Amino acid sequence: MNSNQSTRLAPRDALPSPRSSRGARGLLFLLVTVAAIGAEQPKKPAAPVAISDPRHITGGWNIPSEGYADQPYIVKTDDGAWLCVMTTGTGKEGDSGQHVISMRSTDQGRTWEKPVDIEPADGPEASYAVMLKVPSGRIYVFYNHNTDRVPEVKREDKGVYKRVDSLGHYVFKYSDDHGRSWSAKRYEVTLREFECDRNNVYGGKLRFFWNVGRPLILGDAAIMVMHKVGAMGDGFFAQSEGAFFKSKNILTERDPSKITFETLPDGDIGLRTPTGGGRVAEEQSIVKLSDGSLFCVYRTVDGWPTISYSRDGGHKWTAPAYMTYAPGGRRVKHPRAANFAWNCSNGKFLYWFHNHGGQIIADLQAGKEPGRSPYDDRNPAWLVAGREVNTPQGKCIEWSQPEILLYDDDPYIRMSYPDLVEDGGKFYVTETQKNVGRVHEIPKPILDGLFSQWDNRRVATEGLSLNLAAGKPMPKTAPMPKLPGLNFRDTKRADHGGKDARAGFSLDFWLKTDSLKTSTTLLDSRDSTGRGIYVATTTSGAVRIILNDGRTEASWNSDKGVLKPDKLHHVVITVDGGPKIITFVVNGVLCDGGDERQFGWGRYSPNLRTPNGAVTLKIASAVQSLRIYNRALRTSEAVGHFRAGCS
Repeated sequence: MNSNQSTRLAPRDALPSPRSSRGARGLLFLLVTVAAIGAEQPKKPAAPVAISDPRHITGGWNIPSEGYADQPYIVKTDDGAWLCVMTTGTGKEGDSGQHVISMRSTDQGRTWEKPVDIEPADGPEASYAVMLKVPSGRIYVFYNHNTDRVPEVKREDKGVYKRVDSLGHYVFKYSDDHGRSWSAKRYEVTLREFECDRNNVYGGKLRFFWNVGRPLILGDAAIMVMHKVGAMGDGFFAQSEGAFFKSKNILTERDPSKITFETLPDGDIGLRTPTGGGRVAEEQSIVKLSDGSLFCVYRTVDGWPTISYSRDGGHKWTAPAYMTYAPGGRRVKHPRAANFAWNCSNGKFLYWFHNHGGQIIADLQAGKEPGRSPYDDRNPAWLVAGREVNTPQGKCIEWSQPEILLYDDDPYIRMSYPDLVEDGGKFYVTETQKNVGRVHEIPKPILDGLFSQWDNRRVATEGLSLNLAAGKPMPKTAPMPKLPGLNFRDTKRADHGGKDARAGFSLDFWLKTDSLKTSTTLLDSRDSTGRGIYVATTTSGAVRIILNDGRTEASWNSDKGVLKPDKLHHVVITVDGGPKIITFVVNGVLCDGGDERQFGWGRYSPNLRTPNGAVTLKIASAVQSLRIYNRALRTSEAVGHFRAGCS
């Protein structure tokens, strides 16, 4: 019998009399049956075990929704609360009934007051809201509104989409009571027609667009983002580009009907991909620099995000270019997902992205399927810090090496559309998996490491289990420290199942090899059965690690060509037991796969039990110094070790 069935007992006066043996046996049978039925009822499942790793996504505080949850964006109100707007609905993304709500929190997102409908669920689709708070404390919310109740849209390939949440009219409402209520009337933002509007299947009579970018106050004006769509088709948005609208009186004008807007950039073509790139250039995110310049970053299907700078308030923009870690440096990798930059109160910047990509566009141009969806692999989320640098072209931003910010144990889970909040000296980030939104406090060590990464020259001592310094003859063997187990049997569980230790370790060494013509063993802690750790060079100029516990084996390589013969190199290999990821930081740079592969970081099996093997570690002569940590080093720590040198 399942838990949805019930047993109906006869009234008390209808039970058989215990005075007759037949009645007694009948009563006994009935009681035994009832007891058995009760025993069949499933036990209440045990509460999930709290995960100690603050980067695990389930550790965040939930933001209420109606089921679908998108773009949980926040502003701090003048009465000290957090105000969140969200696109929600009882269906999935794009379903009828999708609408915009707001809610307030007075405890930094731990709990929320009852949501308020900015637009009702039974009205036209209302979607993808962003907020702007002006100096008076008034808060404006901007969003898509299918005012004309368009039922479907034509695709460029002659098909149709029933999804109608990215078209129609761009509108706003406002609140003068810190988000407790919103104006009954909505007001429309008139946007200038672009070439992509005129060339769509409706000739511009119906336009497609949406917005995920945070507005900015720029001097005495406000500038906001718009993602224009020229064609609906493969991938939903088949052609897109970035535009902006600017208001010079919204910061002071109290009558919303008198607020004026100017569409930017000049001309009728928005921010697209670099020459030779794909047709998709969308979800623009902007920050302002100290000299008033604007930096814009946006997603593509090319495998790399694109950036552009404006030195005149958004009228003209530099030629779009793929984002690099430093001006003229290595390209940043990112798929078709939100990648947002934010201003921080310390004058620096933070940037959310997913740190993988590859040359998808090369396959597309050759007419080949890339073999994967550009929307996939939004787990984990990575974070870098940025700082201003002076260049002949003006101020630009250079970026640190990335850290893992958030992850889920299931690699298929996706997280996106974040927002950043600073409050009380702490940093918080929101995100959504489309069915649940959360608030997370960013761990201080991650932030401190990112913001100081350029100047860090300190060698970490926490968790240091073996330290063989340079300047002395390197021994051929050394006692191998016992590293933490990665998972083990949990005898406290009734079923004695496994427990994830979420532990990790790091190997930090300097090496110099005469030749890469053959593979060279560097470190070997394997026992006679093959259990343990093995590290070697490869003929492609990479470093390889193999982990074996006697049941499971895992391996990963650094990027090709990071090693050169007769050159001194610094390598940090980290096995991070939280997200189950292996990373290589070589000469202060986190491997990202380059042009050869999509990922520079690799996942290992969660079934791998232990890195321990022999009690003795074999060390090759190519190794100049060695540190082993019984914890996973952060990227910033690895960079600091490189900057500290061989000492």
